[in-house]
Amino acid sequence: MTAQLIDGNALAANIRGEVATRVAALQARGVQPALAVILVGDNAASQVYVKHKVADCEGVGMRSILDRLPADLSEAALLARIRALNADPTVHGILVQLPLPSHIDASKVIATIAPAKDVDGFHVASAGALTIGQPGFKPCTPYGCMRMLQAAGVDPRGKHAVVVGRSNIVGKPMALMLLQANATVTVCHSATPDLGAFTRQADILVAAVGRRNTITAGMVKPGAVVIDVGMNRNEAGKLCGDVDFEGVRQVAGWITPVPGGVGPMTRAMLLVNTLEAAEATAG
Repeated sequence: MTAQLIDGNALAANIRGEVATRVAALQARGVQPALAVILVGDNAASQVYVKHKVADCEGVGMRSILDRLPADLSEAALLARIRALNADPTVHGILVQLPLPSHIDASKVIATIAPAKDVDGFHVASAGALTIGQPGFKPCTPYGCMRMLQAAGVDPRGKHAVVVGRSNIVGKPMALMLLQANATVTVCHSATPDLGAFTRQADILVAAVGRRNTITAGMVKPGAVVIDVGMNRNEAGKLCGDVDFEGVRQVAGWITPVPGGVGPMTRAMLLVNTLEAAEATAG
């Protein structure tokens, strides 16, 4: 048995098409959805991510505002810029690209973004809303993972889902979304003894630790759905995930590739969140 691929590129393209249609409907009502992206410093990976996000906006007819700010920018100046964007009614979403230079407190920056414009879903108000099942912006990566399960026809209800990783950006919100979808959820992390004993029980396995080959074929239940959130490089510099793809695809029922899996979906869900922020403003 070879696992079926969940193609993130194809699914993201479909979502962008839906977003473009809804953007056009807003434009007909005089509302131009707009995303402000703030890039502080010259981190090479961040520059690539930001370039893609700006291009995605243009592709669906959204306005993008890119603020490229110097690495030595003061924290106070960055917070002042965010407050100005909060107050601008023509801006619907605000994204501050992480990581930030070490002299800037990322949690303070995220807390300054207005919850109504927190399209990354990182604000404590967004996290709280997710925890208690209230409406709010969902973090884009786990939101994209849920859409991938849906596209594969996988209903989490009654399934055992195992999430490997407990970050605020992926692991914790992923567990909450699976719980809301009526899965039984186990969260594993760096202090979990015998990781494989847990992952072998998973009907749905989400790997989000940022370490190559964390999940091998012997750690996967036959027929399981494996979602690989990892973004690593191998010895040859080639992009790869947290899952040993070639080995695991011989055991799993469904698997996401890296690249071309979760990454494009993360960006697509950012567009969805920004669109919904603009729709909420338009009423």
